[in-house]
Amino acid sequence: MIFFQKPFNKQFLKRLVPYFFIITTILILVFNDAFGETDELVVFSLLFFTSMAVWMIRWLVIQIKAILRLKKEKKQAELMHLKSQVNPHFFFNTLNNLYGLVGQDTEKAQELILKLADMMRYSIYEGQNDFVTLADEIAYLDNYMDLHRMRYHKEISIRFDVDADDQYIQVMPLLFIILVENAFKHGVEKLRSNAFVRIRLKATNQLVDFEIENNFDIEEMDESKGIGLKNLKKRLELVYQNRYELETNLDPTGLYKIRLKLML
Repeated sequence: MIFFQKPFNKQFLKRLVPYFFIITTILILVFNDAFGETDELVVFSLLFFTSMAVWMIRWLVIQIKAILRLKKEKKQAELMHLKSQVNPHFFFNTLNNLYGLVGQDTEKAQELILKLADMMRYSIYEGQNDFVTLADEIAYLDNYMDLHRMRYHKEISIRFDVDADDQYIQVMPLLFIILVENAFKHGVEKLRSNAFVRIRLKATNQLVDFEIENNFDIEEMDESKGIGLKNLKKRLELVYQNRYELETNLDPTGLYKIRLKLML
């Protein structure tokens, strides 16, 4: 009984504080009109209003902290929702391809299954973190492109150049995969021949510069912005705010470029 009574009394007293200040203020005004400004009343009034000012400042600080905490929780919830929207169609398509490969080349199929498992683990677990190392993101992209090479029954040219002073700098997880997925989905998958994807990643302790270029079929050119890029922009706004640049260039001759710069 005592265990439940103490929190109740404490919470009850906190609710009474504003009423105490209001009633006491009214009483001070009444006594001041009735008896005049005595020395005792002046001293009491000074101490009382000082206490009330301290209480109000403390109350304001608590309210501000609560608002900031709610904003942070809302931001984290929105980020988690956006991360969960990373398109899973690639995993399903790859599993279908692996099913056919198991009977043809067991050793290669086992190797690719391990890569796919690493990607899924990274997406599910590491992808929930606020930040990961650049090295983790690079490994994820390498696995993604290796699996794509297996998927297609046509010749494709994939080039991934990395120039990083420190691969352990922290970046947002699943940051570049949307750009790479976009290149394969709208370029490689729709071209019958001579498809290519060229990726360049340069990183210093102050700047990450990621650029990707791919060709596409001009007869199937789609200038509308996909959900993936809108998703990425929202995540960049939430995490990097004004410390990023995202540039896209669609050449009607059949070349698409996108460049992302992050100021660390």
